[in-house]
Amino acid sequence: MKQPKKVYLIDTNIILRFLLGDHSELSPKATAFMSKVANGTVKAEMLDVVTAECVYVMEKFYRIPREKISEKLSKILNFSGIVNSNRSELLQALLKFETSNTDIVDCVLAAMSSSLRVVVSFDKDMLKLKAVTETL
Repeated sequence: MKQPKKVYLIDTNIILRFLLGDHSELSPKATAFMSKVANGTVKAEMLDVVTAECVYVMEKFYRIPREKISEKLSKILNFSGIVNSNRSELLQALLKFETSNTDIVDCVLAAMSSSLRVVVSFDKDMLKLKAVTETL
């Protein structure tokens, strides 16, 4: 029987060091790893919570504009080695984040909502994001 291929769960610090190139020791290591993910040599997953944390840190701490954040993270999600089952929803959430003034968590909720996965929220932004919602 064939062994399943290992999948790496990428932490926020790897993504940030890769994107920012701001650490003389860690950034080259992150870049080498992410290059393997980019060409599909290594399989990896970028979880929703990691995506949200990346957005938060890049926006609040590094003051990177929303468009650049969306562009950079979307590029990673499109790497050959990324195996997220919810890739299209995360890409949609990043687009919603880029084009609205709404926080990333609401964008993820809206992107993942459907007639069978209904968002329950008091947040009026859900209507703006075209989330499938129900009112309590």
